[in-house]
Parts: sequence; structure tokens; C-alpha cells
Amino acid sequence: MDPLFQIQITCLCCGFEFSTSRVRPSLKRATRTDTDFCSYFGVANPDFYVVRVCPSCGYASTENSSDRLTDKQKQAYLDQIGKMWSARDYGGERTLEEALACYKLALLSAQAVEENDRLIASLLHHIAWLYRYQGNEGMELKFLQFALDSYIQAYQTERDADKNARLLYLIGELHRRTGNYHEAVRWFTRVIHDKSITDAAMIRASREQWTQIREDLTAAGAELPEEMTNGA
Repeated sequence: MDPLFQIQITCLCCGFEFSTSRVRPSLKRATRTDTDFCSYFGVANPDFYVVRVCPSCGYASTENSSDRLTDKQKQAYLDQIGKMWSARDYGGERTLEEALACYKLALLSAQAVEENDRLIASLLHHIAWLYRYQGNEGMELKFLQFALDSYIQAYQTERDADKNARLLYLIGELHRRTGNYHEAVRWFTRVIHDKSITDAAMIRASREQWTQIREDLTAAGAELPEEMTNGA
């Protein structure tokens, strides 16, 4: 059985109808998942097919993108990106490199139409994952830092962000992955001690990473952050 199936999409920017591939739901079970939610799959990676790219104008989006564009947004995209687009089709099976190109198109599209910070952070984070699959640690870390900055921006602008345990955890985890352990501990500690947070999975994950940092810093003979002096 082909792991992919086709769905029909109408481009939000130019109205062109096109087909794009998705991975069958029965094959979406991950073989393992990293601590920042990057997943690995045995047959086909669903993340390769998250982005829908219009072959006509190049506008790229995901299911989490805005469901409509204003005329001003359409023009902004066409002026910044679309006018340089050379027609091509990403609707079939994608290599890792093609998936990376699709995510970068989605990032450029989202920036052009001024999508929200959370969506842009997610796209940056997914690009970092693709570089991780590729084994390109330098580019992975570069895009993890970009994603971290955007997640922090989302935290500063989103309503009720203080209660969003997954967002707080991700900020802590990306601080950890980019080597800023003291900041990582500060964000993990928030998740662990804030009584308004009831997401048990994120509280548990934050405790695990908090403990991992303490073990790593202790083994390296490094100074522990203030939040670790009394435990968590």
C-alpha cells in the first residue's frame, strides 16, 4: 500500500486548486520522539508533508495557518515572494531536501502575510528538525535559536501564555538545547511550581529535564543555577 494519499487544496492567495500528499493515518506512529517533540518514523515521515505549496503562485501554508487572507496580505506575499516564483510541483513524494524547501517557503509566506508568532516559531522549529534528520548540527542549532526567539515572542504577546505549559516547556527545552542551562532551569521551574498549570505530562517532562540539567552540570563541575539550590 502506498503510504501517501492525495488531498485537494485551494490556494488562499491565488485560488488555484491543486493536489498535495499526506501520510496515511495508520502509518503515523513514531518509532521514537526527542524531548523537543521531534519524531522519527519507519515508513514515511508525516512532517515532510505538513506544508501545502501552491504550484501556481508558490504560497505555502499548513493546517494551522490562517484560513483566509486579506487583499493586503495577498499583495504583500505576491510582492515579496510570489513575483519571484517559478512554477513547480511539490504534490508528490518528497525527499528531505524537498521537505526543507517547502518549510522555508512556508516560513517566507508566513512572514510576508504577518502570521502569528506561534506559527512562525513552529515553522522554524520544524526546519531545525529537518536539519537534525540531515545531521547538520550547525544549521539545526541556528534554527533552534530562531525558534526559541519566536516562542519567547509568542509568550510575550499571547493571552494566557503563563498557563500554556507546552509553550513554557518548549522555551525551557530549546534554551537547554542551545546551551543556556540557567535560563532553561528558570522556565522548567515555572512549569513545575505554578499551581495554575495542570498539564501533568509537561510538568513531568519539565522535572525530567530539570533533573538532567542538574546531573549534566554536576558532572561537568559547573555552578548550579539558584533555582536548583533548594531542589524542585
